[in-house]
Amino acid sequence: AVAVISALPSLRIDLTEDKLYSLSDGTRSIVANLQTPIELMFFYSESATEEMPQIRSYGNRVQELLRVIVLASNGQLSLNIIDPEPFSEDEDLATEFGIQAVPVTQGGRAIYFGLVAAQEESAAQNPALGRAAETMPLIRPDQEQFLEYEFMKLLSKVNNPDLQVVGLLTELSIDGGFDPVAGQATQQWMIMDMIRQLYAVQRVDYETSQIDEEIDILMIVHPQGLSEQTLYAIDQFVMRGGKTMVFLDPNADSLVSHSQQGSLIPAGMSSELPGLLESWGIEFPSDKVLADNELALRVTMGQGQRPVAHLGMLGVQRNFLAQNDIITSRLETINMSSPGAIRQAEGASTRFEPLMISSSDSMLMDAALLENVTDPSILFEEFVAGGVSHTIAARISGVIGTAFPNGRPVVELEAEEDASTEEVDEGPLAKHIASSIGEVNILVFADTDILGDRLWVQVGQFLGQRIPRPFANNGDMVINALDNLSGGADLSSIRSRGTYSRPFTRVIQLQRQADD
Repeated sequence: AVAVISALPSLRIDLTEDKLYSLSDGTRSIVANLQTPIELMFFYSESATEEMPQIRSYGNRVQELLRVIVLASNGQLSLNIIDPEPFSEDEDLATEFGIQAVPVTQGGRAIYFGLVAAQEESAAQNPALGRAAETMPLIRPDQEQFLEYEFMKLLSKVNNPDLQVVGLLTELSIDGGFDPVAGQATQQWMIMDMIRQLYAVQRVDYETSQIDEEIDILMIVHPQGLSEQTLYAIDQFVMRGGKTMVFLDPNADSLVSHSQQGSLIPAGMSSELPGLLESWGIEFPSDKVLADNELALRVTMGQGQRPVAHLGMLGVQRNFLAQNDIITSRLETINMSSPGAIRQAEGASTRFEPLMISSSDSMLMDAALLENVTDPSILFEEFVAGGVSHTIAARISGVIGTAFPNGRPVVELEAEEDASTEEVDEGPLAKHIASSIGEVNILVFADTDILGDRLWVQVGQFLGQRIPRPFANNGDMVINALDNLSGGADLSSIRSRGTYSRPFTRVIQLQRQADD
């Protein structure tokens, strides 16, 4: 046995139950397709943690994971472990990259525990070079299950440093518009402020016949009355591997507002994506609103009135959010108003992974009942708990077929005297795709009000700047979703690595028996 081990020094066998030291296929694909050599710099105060066994154990596990990732890169990655001593050049280097020492105990010595990924040739020229390097200032212990994902996100950003483009397709004034009643322009919602800090945003024409190839992520909010040409453009965007995030709503009550052009968006109008949802393997009852007694928020309908529970306004807590998905992991509360529900269609070939669910003390209520509600207590007269949980948001993945098997639909062009039909000039880039190129990655949320400021953030002003004061995690979830989609199918496929903490259950049982 010794001879075999010495002859195969690089052989590694992972015998842990959760395969904690085995990389996912998505990670192997990312590191195998790096365009330039990248240096990983792990700033770790090893000498300062000699009397901190828990931190040293965690530090060793982080180093093990980094070494396994480097081994899988075929020489494209290098690892440099740096112990920044006080007043040293290494400490200056950590500061230049934005890594700060953090105190572990009160009055104790602060330690460095962060990671930098930088293109090797750029790192040698200028250590703090901005977009050519990405920093994880602190590798927190509560991130351990998602470290593989976080490290790959870091590498993906360095490998593709250009800002990704989010295409926004909506008629709502989410991105700013004009209020004809007040006679003035309206500001964009705070969620768009957050998105623009990290992504380039491009508006998509509501009547477009083709999605621009520069768009990396398509964000569709409250689609209604889309033409066959626009539906086909969305379909083909998904077919060619475009990442998509859709916000549907059976009753967009908080979006009773004006479009960018000033036209009124009336209450009660439900979202629709005819043909597309079916091809993605999703059912969305557009005439049903999810009512939940356990998750109901208490609201005040008028000045001087007492707060009452509103079955259609929900605060989804942590235990109803998927903790094994990076999008919803570690979030505490998501607020929403008159959400709907989605479910996997019978016979669907796609994978359907819930991100957010309701409690079992819930039901699907006719959307008409929640329009113009002035007294939420009357909803209890119609409420009958169904005893089952409903899915509010989900990740859809897999290989799918087009919703347009006959190709691009023809456009009817009406002249003054007669009508004729002709096909749109497809051009060299508009060749019909019948089946998705690889696996698609679609995120579907059955609520659009989730994006509105009133449900998650108070916006203040300071020296002309808008300052957000969030009271729920709606914005965090949207940014997590965009970050996840921006990494492509490989990054999205990386799941949590299980837990390293394995309690001695048999010993604990013996202790309890002894206590008894």
